[in-house]
Amino acid sequence: MVSDTLARLQNATARDAVEVSVLKSKLIKSLLDVLLEEDFIAGYEEVDGMYKVSLIDSPTAPRHFTRVSKPGQRIYVQAKDIVPVMNGRGVGIISTSAGVMSSARAKSQGIGGEYLCKIW
Repeated sequence: MVSDTLARLQNATARDAVEVSVLKSKLIKSLLDVLLEEDFIAGYEEVDGMYKVSLIDSPTAPRHFTRVSKPGQRIYVQAKDIVPVMNGRGVGIISTSAGVMSSARAKSQGIGGEYLCKIW
């Protein structure tokens, strides 16, 4: 489900779309909350059992959405092993015991977890 969402977001940014619909789940909502907090999307709302994501239109908008941990090979990191994505220009998203958060926030709180994706 995360891979599908990342693919939809990357395809929408490649064709300069303003909005894109993604599947609805608690994990996707948490992922979208992190993207909204990092100013990578303009917002999102629930419409007909899906989330309609409003993308930002700027040169600094993310263009690359990469899945790190996959169903066949889960990738877990400790707080000391978290490194900045693209020298701080991107964001990593980690699923921790305290919830889904950006890699920078997880590192500052000293929490590790499953490394879901990188976005830059």
